[in-house]
Amino acid sequence: MARLLLIEDDLTIRTPLLRALRERGHAVAAASTAMTGLRDALDDRPDLVVLDLGLPDLDGRELLRMLRAVSAVPVIVATARDDETEIVRVLDAGADDYVVKPFTAAQLDARIRAVLRRGTGPASEGDPALVVGGLRVDPRSRQVTLDGIPVELTPREFDLLHHLAGRPGQVVTKRELLAEVWRVPYGGADKTVDVHLSWLRRKLGESAQAPRYLHTVRGVGVRLEAPGSAG
Repeated sequence: MARLLLIEDDLTIRTPLLRALRERGHAVAAASTAMTGLRDALDDRPDLVVLDLGLPDLDGRELLRMLRAVSAVPVIVATARDDETEIVRVLDAGADDYVVKPFTAAQLDARIRAVLRRGTGPASEGDPALVVGGLRVDPRSRQVTLDGIPVELTPREFDLLHHLAGRPGQVVTKRELLAEVWRVPYGGADKTVDVHLSWLRRKLGESAQAPRYLHTVRGVGVRLEAPGSAG
């Protein structure tokens, strides 16, 4: 059973959604304003937050930024805004997934389960650490070290690096990264991949102009390999 926080001001949406998610076995609390939702997220520490963008006191994207500054709780954004640019902004601001209104409770429940499966909890005992050169990615502890030094990553950055580290030397397309890491369809929204790769490179002490581990293959995707192993 997952503990959920639903931040939604529209009573006609909130009430049936609360009932439907509870019928599916979740423990669900609700907030109707951004600031109440922020307080509840910090005080109650839910497993996942479902966040509406159109809140009365603060835009949901601003709340997402505030929440991301203090918490790594998974967030699914529920929005009527289906503009691709807006969706990319939401993902770049730290959302783990999004659903566009109107949606069914079954669809939202499926996305909740998918996000929690790839969440921050420990992986199974059979999942080994991945080692590429001096880079070690441990899915059980969700810790990364580079030449023995810990690297602090966000949950999304970890998932991105783990996916690449599982395919060393292979070119991984942005289409695959969006589908497997972000769980969103490819449709020109690859800017979010570029942004997260840029953040990841910075934390690994490299850049696109001077890569060590992360090598861009122009027009195709990215390849992770140990320094000196090219060719």
